[in-house]
Amino acid sequence: MGHRFAQPVARDTAATAGAGSPPGQLAILHRDEAVIVIDKPAGLPTHRGPRARASVEDWLEALRFGKRHRPEPAHRLDSDTAGCLVLGRTKPALAALGRLFAEGRIGKTYWAVVCGWPEGEEGEIALPLAKVSARSGGWRVQPHPGGQRAVTAWRVLGRGAGLAWLSLVPRTGRTHQLRVHCASAGFPILGDPLYGEACPEGLQLLARSIAIPGWEGRAEVTAEAPVPPHMRPALAACGFVP
Repeated sequence: MGHRFAQPVARDTAATAGAGSPPGQLAILHRDEAVIVIDKPAGLPTHRGPRARASVEDWLEALRFGKRHRPEPAHRLDSDTAGCLVLGRTKPALAALGRLFAEGRIGKTYWAVVCGWPEGEEGEIALPLAKVSARSGGWRVQPHPGGQRAVTAWRVLGRGAGLAWLSLVPRTGRTHQLRVHCASAGFPILGDPLYGEACPEGLQLLARSIAIPGWEGRAEVTAEAPVPPHMRPALAACGFVP
């Protein structure tokens, strides 16, 4: 594969978007009394790990906006995945969001640039997944008959030279689900060093939009993340026009 682009652009983790964003830090896509949706930059882990890297946790205090407690993530995104991350602003909201995610009632749509051309324009990947130990240490996820049920719907949004731009909708929420499903279907996500091949621009995967149904009389919440700079060249090669 080895795709390279003429003008790779690094993801600016200091960008802000709109009123209410912590100065010079994270962009806020939605904020109400119960929920905050932020645009998580690629390369920023959701939770602080053993290596004490910077993470979303470092900005939670700045996202309190007068609440008694800081907001907490209601789910997680892989470190290298950019886009919509949902935070609960109160303990009841966090519990409600947890139930909605567990029940599969929160709509999630991802954009990905993959290597190769899927056959057809849309389809579904249904492969159970299991976490296994890797020979080099650590772990990875792979299809396994005894694994957890995992289903991903995909649709082609554009094509380029050896690349395709896909919309991915996970019907389940397994670890590394989109990355493993795409790789197993023969079109690994560009820039995935674990299940495909790395590229200088990084993982080409964006949590593009989220739809949270209302609960206890609350209105539905929807949010959409902009395309990050590091994904623009590959998407443009597949026909994306900002």
